[in-house]
Amino acid sequence: MNFELTDEQQSIQAAIQKICQQFDDAYWLARDTDGTFPEDFVKAITEGGWLGIAMPEAYGGAGLGVTETAIMAHAIARSGAGMSGASAVHLNLFGPNPIVVFGTEEQKARLLPPLIKGQDRACFGVTEPDAGLNTTRLATRAVRDGDHYRINGRKLWTTTAQTANKILIIARTQDLADCKKPTDGLTLFFTDLNRDSIEVRLIDKMGRKAIDSNALFIDDLIVPVADRIGEEGDGWKCLLHGLNPERILIAAEAVGLGQAALEKASQYAKERVFLTARLAKTKGFNTLWPRIGWNLKPHNSWSSKPPVFTMLGNPAAQKPTPQSI
Repeated sequence: MNFELTDEQQSIQAAIQKICQQFDDAYWLARDTDGTFPEDFVKAITEGGWLGIAMPEAYGGAGLGVTETAIMAHAIARSGAGMSGASAVHLNLFGPNPIVVFGTEEQKARLLPPLIKGQDRACFGVTEPDAGLNTTRLATRAVRDGDHYRINGRKLWTTTAQTANKILIIARTQDLADCKKPTDGLTLFFTDLNRDSIEVRLIDKMGRKAIDSNALFIDDLIVPVADRIGEEGDGWKCLLHGLNPERILIAAEAVGLGQAALEKASQYAKERVFLTARLAKTKGFNTLWPRIGWNLKPHNSWSSKPPVFTMLGNPAAQKPTPQSI
């Protein structure tokens, strides 16, 4: 089998690289210093038509797959934008996929085009304070009342909620004790982030300052039944169609970040004088550097193996960044 990038995939890579060249190290340093969301960068990606890379053509997307989207995510992080650049557009790439797979035709026509055009921005309401990554234990509750649901609860580490106007949120609609399986009884919604019912509190953190992380306090959020994605109780199954490809994108971004860090550190080592020698000529540097490069070697070539398997199969992609620093 041939896993070389196709001409189309190379064109995607080159197009993203060209956009990213407009946003240099000084731009990302400024965003990481002042904590301002990189609106200019997102606008450039949107105007290039890339927010809808994985969305159906019928709704304004490109209809491409996870490999092409991973190439895009990798190119953004690799440019030096790192996780700040990648996270600015990350959710819009495969986050709406549950709508594509389980949404009605009316929902797809209503919800997807504004996301693809950048008119809507969504955040992801999954993680909770007392459940962590064990989504089956979430406590946020949605109770049906006629033609709408009433949602109450809390969410944590919700990215881009400061500027989002939409939220993809999962809540329990059946008590866990009454479910045959822990993954039953969860329901997924894509609805307005109504700030009269959702208090959004910014979480201060040390890294990725330009991309906000938040705690959400949800008090009687009214959600129309028309905004439910899939059947009631099938939320976990629906959610996986966004989470699974998203994890591949994160892996691609981690590889790009590692490569960018290695390149920056290498350039610094060639210029920095340590005592009487260039840092790149010292024994310590020449002992560490091959190890860092080896950690990235399996991921450097998209052609050696299918990239999605390569990146998921070796967590070493994340090691070069702290080592380079």
